[in-house]
Formats: sequence, structure tokens, C-alpha cells
Amino acid sequence: MTDSSAPEIVGLVVGDDAEPWRAAGFTVVEGITRVGHVAIRLVGRGEGKYLRAWEWRALEGDGDLDGLTTTVVSAPVVVPDRHPNGASFVDHVVVTTPDLDRTIRAFEARHLDVRRVRHTDQYGPPFRQVFFCGGEIIVEVIGPDVAHGDDPARFFGLAFTVADLDATAALFGDALGQVKDAVQPGRRIATLRHRDLGLSVPIAFMTP
Repeated sequence: MTDSSAPEIVGLVVGDDAEPWRAAGFTVVEGITRVGHVAIRLVGRGEGKYLRAWEWRALEGDGDLDGLTTTVVSAPVVVPDRHPNGASFVDHVVVTTPDLDRTIRAFEARHLDVRRVRHTDQYGPPFRQVFFCGGEIIVEVIGPDVAHGDDPARFFGLAFTVADLDATAALFGDALGQVKDAVQPGRRIATLRHRDLGLSVPIAFMTP
């Protein structure tokens, strides 16, 4: 369990219907799938697709977080569902920004401190991955070394911890990409071909 006085993500809002998430191996009850202690609300696409908002407990301040729709709530602790795909926790939320220093300042203004920074050029131009703690979830913010615009930050995707990644891969077959080593030493990761299943949010599954 996390420190109840520390900021933590307790909810995510996704512009998808329930059925694609069931097809992706998530248990969905009345439009909500509960992974770890996070409630993911599937609200349909009437107001748009993708990961659209997050809900925090004990976060300082109010209003959006550098353009990310943010609500501070006092929701009760979520009881996790059991999921056929083996998901046990939301491992991390990925956020992208064209101006990483600005986004870092916005997070720090809400008392969310940088926990780790990683520099890489593995996908082409150099960029940074900056990590924050959101309770049991890590927030991974990705941006260029040099700002290239003033657009707001935006949500990108989700990674889930699964108990047995090989079993998850067997469940999905060709719907899951190749299992490979993750950035974190000793962990492995595979990316779901989410569009094939009708999901709008990029999803990866990881070993503990």
C-alpha cells in the first residue's frame, strides 16, 4: 500500500467502450475496470477517444496539469478485479510534451518531484524520459532535449504489470508484439496491437 498522505493516481478516464477492453482481457463491470487500486472508467467515444483524464488523491492545488485534465478526488480505495490477461497493476502512464522543462515545472508546482531522468536517442533525435511517482503508478513524461513548440502535454499510453508475461503472450497470440527486454533491468515487455482489438489507447504488458 502507498502512503495515504502522498499524491496518488486513483482513476483514469478513457474514451473507449467496454467491449474492446474485454476483448483485451480486462474484466469490466458497469463501465469500470479496476486494475490494482486504480479505477479505469470507460466512457465511450462521445467526447473523443484516447486516455482523456486522470484522478488523483492528495494532490496539491487544482486545475489541469500542464494541459492534462486533472481532478483531485477523495475516492475510497479500489478493490482490484481479476483479469484474464493477468494484469495486476497499472505500471506506468506515459505522457508526452513538446516542452519538457515547462512540464516538469508544472508537476513540481503541484509537489510532484522528479524521481529519475533518462537520456536516450534510441528512436532518433535525443529525448528525455522523466519519471514521477503517482502512488503505485509511475508517470513517465517524454519530451525532446530542446523544446519544439508550446502545445500542452498530452496523455499517450499505459503499461500494465502482469503476473506471467508468457501466459499473457499465449492468450493474445499475434495480437501481442514480440516480448523483449524492458528499459528497467530484469524486466520484459510486450506491446499490444491495440487498434486490432478496437482500443484507442496504446497498451503494453510488463513482468513484475
